[in-house]
Amino acid sequence: MAAELKKLAESRDLTRIERIGAHSHIRGLGLDSSLEARAVSEGMVGQKPARKAAGLILQLIKEGKIAGRAVLLAGQPGTGKTAIAMGLAKSLGEETPFATLSGSELFSLEMSKTEALTQAFRRSIGVRIKEEAEIIEGEVVEIIIDRPVGGAASSSGSSSSAGKTGKLTLKTTDMETVYDLGGKMIEALSKEKVQSGDVIALDKASGKVTKLGRSVGRSREYDAVGPHTKFVRCPDGELQKRKEVVHCVTLHEIDVINSRTQGFLALFTGDTGEIRAEVREQIDTKVAEWREEGKAEIVPGVLFIDEVHMLDIECFSFLNRALENDMAPILVIATNRGITTIRGTTYRSPHGIPADFLDRLLIISTQPYTEDEIRKIIEIRCDEEEVEMSEDSKVLLTKIGTETSLRYAIHLITAAALACQKRRGKAVEMEDISRVYSLFLDVKRSTQYLMEYQSQYMFSEVPDGAGDEDYAMHS
Repeated sequence: MAAELKKLAESRDLTRIERIGAHSHIRGLGLDSSLEARAVSEGMVGQKPARKAAGLILQLIKEGKIAGRAVLLAGQPGTGKTAIAMGLAKSLGEETPFATLSGSELFSLEMSKTEALTQAFRRSIGVRIKEEAEIIEGEVVEIIIDRPVGGAASSSGSSSSAGKTGKLTLKTTDMETVYDLGGKMIEALSKEKVQSGDVIALDKASGKVTKLGRSVGRSREYDAVGPHTKFVRCPDGELQKRKEVVHCVTLHEIDVINSRTQGFLALFTGDTGEIRAEVREQIDTKVAEWREEGKAEIVPGVLFIDEVHMLDIECFSFLNRALENDMAPILVIATNRGITTIRGTTYRSPHGIPADFLDRLLIISTQPYTEDEIRKIIEIRCDEEEVEMSEDSKVLLTKIGTETSLRYAIHLITAAALACQKRRGKAVEMEDISRVYSLFLDVKRSTQYLMEYQSQYMFSEVPDGAGDEDYAMHS
């Protein structure tokens, strides 16, 4: 199992593809060292009381004092609930597991609701596994690669390094040794772009190459390094050492590895299916043994469930019980509902959440954004989407966001940029905003249109005497 966990940890080193999303501008909660919310920071604008409360939750999570608790983010649509949850995730860092789930997803998965929630819970619980590994660490003196005869004919692809051999000379402050290289090691060194003067670490078991930095002795070679090059001292002592290596995985990943015949490769097949309770019990027992032996520690993460009002009474009963588990993560849920019916019952309750579950929650409320805050958010989104926009256009877009919704105003940014591109302009002007405003309707104008032409639509259920304003408010 340890070998497969090591492969899993290494698979995470793949290059990530970043894309511009609805909350890709969020970098954190925007708090100072005393947990006070800054006006504009790390992509966050306004919502100071909510962000300060989230900062306190963040501090409790880091100190390990809030495991098995739940937090509710409640507020009107478009008031930054998901942004606060994303800011919390960014502030926690990569070491802390953060899993997200939408309430509506549970009813579209090909597994039971409780199984889907169990998997989500276990994706939010990390296991930090410690083990000793044989490491070769030193400064590269020289790399010599011997190309095979006829190798020039097959110079493309990874197969070209298969027949290569070579020698690698490493040194510390006390010794120097020459190592023979095979094809795989040459490929690994080439992938990391290792050259003479680099300080590297080689894992003997897996063959993984890690570039630690550039030797301080080479710091005067300005032409050979870039502005962001990290300089490190040449290691001392023996080249070969035993070091403690830490692998971080989630309980769900261990579940999948041990419940599928293809091992850790099952993580890349997509649908993991239902996992037997016996498998989880065996894993929990093994992890408990590792904890007692000091080989592992549990890292309670965060599970964020959006649209929590979509869950039914069965799901809420499961969450009630799951939060009492010793290894429960921190549960953060969000809803934009007021007093409404609990799904699966005829009872009404605040936010569509049962009273006994509400009693477990720390509730953080969000408020509508002011006109000034909407303006700042629009400016941040323009920077994120790399859209040049005139000041007059920003004023107009802010007014649109105030009268309709912030989400609608943000949607118009990219559309207006395309309209500007069409007329070969350099910056988005008011005419571009007006053009896309006329092309794409907001909720109010769409409702007015429906009310005007409702007789021409199929299955219209609007009574003849109903007013336009009543149904616009209802929607």
